[in-house]
Amino acid sequence: MGKMIEIKATDGTATFGGYLALPASGKGPGVVIGQEIFGVNSNMRAVADFYAEEGYVALVPDLFWRLQPNIELGYSEDDFKVAIDLFQRLDIDKAIEDIDASLGALKAMPEVEDSGLGYVGFCLGGKLAWLTATRTSVACAVGYYGMGIEHMLDEADQLKGRLVLHFAENDGYCDAAARAQISERLASNNKVEIYTYPGVDHAFARAGGMHYDKPSAQMAHERSIAALKREIGPNFDLSALWEEHILHEFGNRDVPATMATMVAEPYVNHIPTMTGGVGQKDLSRFYQNHFVHGNPPDMKLIPISRTVGALQIVDEFIMCFTHTTAIDWMLPNVAPTGKYVEIPMLGVIKFRGDKLCHEHIYWDQASVLVQIGLLDPSGLPVAGAASAKKLLDEQLPSNTLMANWPLSEGK
Repeated sequence: MGKMIEIKATDGTATFGGYLALPASGKGPGVVIGQEIFGVNSNMRAVADFYAEEGYVALVPDLFWRLQPNIELGYSEDDFKVAIDLFQRLDIDKAIEDIDASLGALKAMPEVEDSGLGYVGFCLGGKLAWLTATRTSVACAVGYYGMGIEHMLDEADQLKGRLVLHFAENDGYCDAAARAQISERLASNNKVEIYTYPGVDHAFARAGGMHYDKPSAQMAHERSIAALKREIGPNFDLSALWEEHILHEFGNRDVPATMATMVAEPYVNHIPTMTGGVGQKDLSRFYQNHFVHGNPPDMKLIPISRTVGALQIVDEFIMCFTHTTAIDWMLPNVAPTGKYVEIPMLGVIKFRGDKLCHEHIYWDQASVLVQIGLLDPSGLPVAGAASAKKLLDEQLPSNTLMANWPLSEGK
């Protein structure tokens, strides 16, 4: 949880409020979060807390302080009318001055690393992302569904740092024609990234909102963090963090140490069997009683490839084991068969800051069932251990399950 602080206005004659959230480490790059038209409400504070988890010192300034300081609005029809009135009366130039003052406040904080500053804004704040990018020295500005940017493109030549703009395909406040104007004007700038998310509307990234779309929100967040990390950090060794998690999980078989590598509310999903857990309590229970201590003693992982991104790792590997113990997470309700199994697997491991956030683990369950004798592959397009062997040696025959493969020879 963060706290409210006072920020000195650029002219030095007054102060205004802002919500400040710090990362667990106590230090990190500074990011100003630009509010929606509803003020610094619980949603905007949650956004700041979320960015703090990513490793940033996040500050949400009250941009309505000259009109109605400390206002917090909800999303009812009456509150929306108040929000629109405040938005229409807001002096945009003064708002940019307040954002610049907030950037200055961050820069002066001992908790903020000297690696450049960022800005992330939503709705009203998304519009202000454009002007923050053109009028301040911010290293990276991110705008979500900003309105009216197409009318301010005369400032495009003043862009200094990286700019990321997220738009919603069905957003009536920034329609296809407006987006086309923006894209055309900025096409030659290789530090500008513009994304349009299909089938979604304004405020698609507001968790719990009527237009919230989780896949689009997650994709936009990944792109935002990737851009911020590229320009200001923080940059964590995700591969080393993942290796530490694996060591506790499979090597030491230490559940508390495994959980200590994860965020406060992590989740694990083994996609084929839907096993795992959500949150500290259930995931700890799963690890303790159904995973870490239940794996066969000869279980090992053969690494094939690893792709490291800004927020996640994609690991390709082969898992090998003899089915001498019950494996609840992979073969629930199946007694040990004593069969040896080699199965290609894929793990998508996402991080939030320097902690593991979630794991999505994929494998071919049919191949496992074939290898332990529970599925007869005769006449079925499935393979057993041959899948793993083919992954290790690409020269092994391809298309062996295709009866008509010989018929295309020479064609």
